[in-house]
Amino acid sequence: MSRDPYNLRADPLLVVVSGPSGAGKDTVLHLVLKELDKRGHPYGFVVTLNTRARRSDEVEGKDYRFVSKERFAEMIEQDGLLEWAAVYDDYKGVPKQEVDDTLASGQDVFLRLDVQGAATIRRLRPSAVLIFITVESREELVRRLQERKTEQADALRLRIAMSHKEMDRMGEFDYVVVNPKGRPEKAAQDVLAIIQAEHCSVRRRVVER
Repeated sequence: MSRDPYNLRADPLLVVVSGPSGAGKDTVLHLVLKELDKRGHPYGFVVTLNTRARRSDEVEGKDYRFVSKERFAEMIEQDGLLEWAAVYDDYKGVPKQEVDDTLASGQDVFLRLDVQGAATIRRLRPSAVLIFITVESREELVRRLQERKTEQADALRLRIAMSHKEMDRMGEFDYVVVNPKGRPEKAAQDVLAIIQAEHCSVRRRVVER
């Protein structure tokens, strides 16, 4: 490998945004993509497939793409998923062709995944940029989960326990971004700075002779 100052090429980024439930990663990612739209930055957001029933507050193609278990099984058999996992009695996964086609077109690709999915992407695509969205403290994370009031007591306890486990895996990521209470735009600016820095990184502009 050598650095050629007259023939530098930076490949598009595969960016994975993850973090524990309650950290506000959806809000932060929404602000990031909105700003990239304003800047005219080429990117694609690949929506995760999900086999469970759509909830009343979810939008098809925005929150998830909802498919049948039969269709999901076909995609597994056809090697059509970049990563997938069982979630209770349902399944979630990332369509491989959409990711690869978007990268091949020269656009960055953004994925919103849980911590387990991010770990799989790191194994399959080592050059991916993994960003962990979190909050100021574990106590703050519990408070945010409690304030959502979207789950019964038993489900909430399970969600909190899982979030603590996800926090323990922070060290597996490339970057950690704190989403301050009431200031998601601050976290979004940090993510945007990471993207800019990665595009300017010398290690991403090393060309093979």
